[in-house]
Amino acid sequence: MSYPQLPHEVARLQALVDLQILDTPPEARFDAITSAAQDYFNSSSALISLVAEDRQWFKSKQGLDAKETPRNISFCTYAIAEEFYLLVPDALADDRFANNPLVKGEPYIRAYAGVILHSSGGYEIGTLCVLFAKARTFSEEDIAMLQHFGKLVERELHGK
Repeated sequence: MSYPQLPHEVARLQALVDLQILDTPPEARFDAITSAAQDYFNSSSALISLVAEDRQWFKSKQGLDAKETPRNISFCTYAIAEEFYLLVPDALADDRFANNPLVKGEPYIRAYAGVILHSSGGYEIGTLCVLFAKARTFSEEDIAMLQHFGKLVERELHGK
């Protein structure tokens, strides 16, 4: 499967490496945010997903056992190519994702909402996202709360 790549991909990946967070142990400060997001949205999963060169790695995860997935099947890869966030109300009705193995099989993603996480230099390093087992729509309030949770993650990432 092909996926979007940003024109500044090399600098984006360097910004992610510079954070020195990939493959680090879970941390309560991030888990508190994904737990709150999962509760707020009543989602099947909530993740802090960092999009590396060939994989998306989960710094924090609720409701999902996997530590990472290949980038070429990652919803978050599409999200970081958007301006602010990505909403997928029904993955089966979306040509980008209808045949995705994460939709057709475990974890059976049916709806997705992800907000972009930025490095201190403004590069798109990943997402705070919520996954759903059923199709759903997203309100303006949902988008605002997703962005709020994303800002909390960025604050922790940048130590502010």
